[in-house]
Amino acid sequence: MKAVVTRVTSASVTIDGTVHGKIGNGFLVLLGVGPEDTEENCDHLAEKVAHVRVFADEAGKMNKSIDQVDGAFLVISQFTLYADLKKRRPGFSHAAKPELAEPLYERFLAALRAKGFRVEHGEFGAEMQVASVNDGPVTLLFDTDEV
Repeated sequence: MKAVVTRVTSASVTIDGTVHGKIGNGFLVLLGVGPEDTEENCDHLAEKVAHVRVFADEAGKMNKSIDQVDGAFLVISQFTLYADLKKRRPGFSHAAKPELAEPLYERFLAALRAKGFRVEHGEFGAEMQVASVNDGPVTLLFDTDEV
């Protein structure tokens, strides 16, 4: 699994002209699922994202995790994270098929909720407009093949 995690002061996702999910302070997570990903990858990634310390402490240092700042998550499915960019037109054969990707996406949402977080989300497979105000900016790339 791959996740692009951006620290935000606000983020929202709109589907068909209606705001589907919205957060203030927290993380915007673009989540991609690969064909070899498992439930264990999903749980491990949720654990890593939930505990990364990139929010400022009283001294202004990135030393707090999202739970310490009462932050929320906005999670968007993003199969394009698995794009093959060897040619000018990206190929997406390296992304998991929806029958694998959607349950793992839902499991990721559930894993964050089980940790007590407020989790907003997009709609799997939908055309979405995502807006965010990046904070810092701080953007991290997580890949379960590497972490």
